[in-house]
Amino acid sequence: MNLPDQLLAIFRALRAVGRPRLVGGGVRDWLLGLEPKDFDVEVAGVDYETLVRVLSPFGNADLVGRSFGVVKLRLGGAEYDFSLPRRESKTGGGHRGFAVAPDPTLSDAEAAARRDFTINAIAYDPVTETIIDPHHGRDDLQAKILRHTSAAFVEDPLRVLRGMQLAARFDFALAPKTAALCRSIASTFHELPVERIWGEWDKWAVKSVVPSKGITVLEQTGWLAHFPEVNAMAGVPQEPEWHPEGDVLTHTKHCLDALARLPEWRESDPARRRYLALAVLAHDFGKPSTTVRIERRGTLRWMSPGHEEAGGPLAEEFLGGIGAPLQLIDWVRPLVVNHLAHHRGQAEFTDSAVRRLARKLAPASIDELCVVMRADHLGRPPLVSAETEDRIQALREKAHALAVQDTAPRPLILGRHLVELGLAPGPAFKPILDAAFEMQLEGAFSDEASGRKWLEEHLRQHPAGKPTGM
Repeated sequence: MNLPDQLLAIFRALRAVGRPRLVGGGVRDWLLGLEPKDFDVEVAGVDYETLVRVLSPFGNADLVGRSFGVVKLRLGGAEYDFSLPRRESKTGGGHRGFAVAPDPTLSDAEAAARRDFTINAIAYDPVTETIIDPHHGRDDLQAKILRHTSAAFVEDPLRVLRGMQLAARFDFALAPKTAALCRSIASTFHELPVERIWGEWDKWAVKSVVPSKGITVLEQTGWLAHFPEVNAMAGVPQEPEWHPEGDVLTHTKHCLDALARLPEWRESDPARRRYLALAVLAHDFGKPSTTVRIERRGTLRWMSPGHEEAGGPLAEEFLGGIGAPLQLIDWVRPLVVNHLAHHRGQAEFTDSAVRRLARKLAPASIDELCVVMRADHLGRPPLVSAETEDRIQALREKAHALAVQDTAPRPLILGRHLVELGLAPGPAFKPILDAAFEMQLEGAFSDEASGRKWLEEHLRQHPAGKPTGM
């Protein structure tokens, strides 16, 4: 593993007094061939004062966790955690119901046993280049298995949601015995603070490689029931001719995996990945309440009329339930409600319709809607419709031609233009400005100069908006 030179020097200094190890996700990621982002160090065989004494000459040591045996060290722009091995004992319910006590005498195996999964219980000594793996985490890495490290796994219900996002991030499956342990603590979900629940869903939304693997973990453990909007999709039938893949939840899982394969998603920043993943997860939340067996062209079919509109409030409820930031609703809901815009009517996309769609989507964009549409379309294996692909592309091209692919049109005519023409501010302004924006969306004008000419003509034809004497 390539470590910063200063960190390697600290390891050498610590080896003179104790037994330092790199631990946790950084080791896991390195063994998976990924670039480690976190370097957490656990040092056995020393007391807290000795740890602080050795670290202090290297940089600013922040003594934030004496009772937990933790020191944060800042080196340049980086921050590293140095900790003593610790024992944890369950003292109450929930994620925080633990008594934690540093214990420098713990062996590598004992110290690692408190970690959630074996793949996170691997340690590394960068000085001797030795891997310490008392719980056989490397075997599970190679087999792509998430396995609990010890029976103490059940003491922290958050570990189930960690398993959800880790399975999705690394394309792993849950070991059967670990799934059984998760099922045994399903009733403890409500002990979790909502901010911790969001923390795991956020990692799932931003970092997934195969997002469906996370949903599968929730199914296997019985924890899907804690997310009723997702759970309701299980077993909801779809018309086999259009959806040979199966029920609505199966379709949604395919859509999520299709999204994660799209370059538009992989190349996005975390914020964009977040709301696109959540929008695809929620896009068919409305189907359970709208799916019916009705006749179409002489044949009985499963259909879900109005499901996109019905999904908007359910997406909002889901996001609130998992503790998502409120502003996410503004992005996710319009993508859910409009995800079938390319199927509404058979006519070509008019300039006016595309401008109005951009307005409905804001702050999300037509380009982002097209990503959701493509993921939805590709979530019906093995069906791929050239016609649907062409319609999505036509929408994208029209939006680019009108320069509304990334943002909604903004009104060109504002109150100041009315004042400049001699109108006094008042209640009459709003209907005039509304009419101006409607005509702008219809294409009557496309810049401020032509908009002003339209306004002057409008006021000549509708003088009621003018003050007396004009």
